[in-house]
Amino acid sequence: MNCWALALVSKVPLNTRRNQTASLALREMKSDLLSQRIGGFGTKLSSGGSSLGGSRIIIQLNLQRTLLRRKSPMVSACWVPSSEVASTAFTVGTAAVLPFYTVMVVAPKAELTRKAMKSSIPYIVLGLLYAYLLYLSWTPDTIRLMFASKYWLPELSGIAMMFSNEVTLASAWIHLLAIDLFAARQVYHDGLQNDIETRHSVSLCLLFCPVGILTHCITKALTSSPEKKQHRTH
Repeated sequence: MNCWALALVSKVPLNTRRNQTASLALREMKSDLLSQRIGGFGTKLSSGGSSLGGSRIIIQLNLQRTLLRRKSPMVSACWVPSSEVASTAFTVGTAAVLPFYTVMVVAPKAELTRKAMKSSIPYIVLGLLYAYLLYLSWTPDTIRLMFASKYWLPELSGIAMMFSNEVTLASAWIHLLAIDLFAARQVYHDGLQNDIETRHSVSLCLLFCPVGILTHCITKALTSSPEKKQHRTH
């Protein structure tokens, strides 16, 4: 085999072999120059060099960092006040209804309590506060989350996702405070009208409103005597 190869090589013209050798040398030189350029370009980029490509990349990185720094205060400015408003509304709403429960429990037959429970001011205040929180928490997806079912009925997963927002949760708390106070007032007035003890039922309405209404119905059924029923009819 070696003899045949030497014979074939010897038959190839000398000029052809020289041209092939020169082309191979040129290819090697080009590849070396290309690798050197790429290596130098990468070195300039990594060291923050002054080449055009490196300058563009550095400018873009600096621009992105500047935009992020400018956006971060805007994001915090948008979210922090809403969180503070939700916390303040939660505390103020809870503290606002406590005096009405206190007078209904401590002095249910006092004139001050009767006048206070006839007033509509607490419901107006709670209604305005609820409307403001509803405005803050409203998004284009609110209706979709409330009625996520194909039959336009609420779903638990959608309601849970909606209440993940603190402002929405605070508005729901204000909603419960208003409804619970209204139910407690109805229990209180019914107790005065029918001479029924309502302190325990009113106290339960503060945190467990359905249970408070249930206990009032049970108390009314147990304490209502035939004499009282005749007195009411007369």
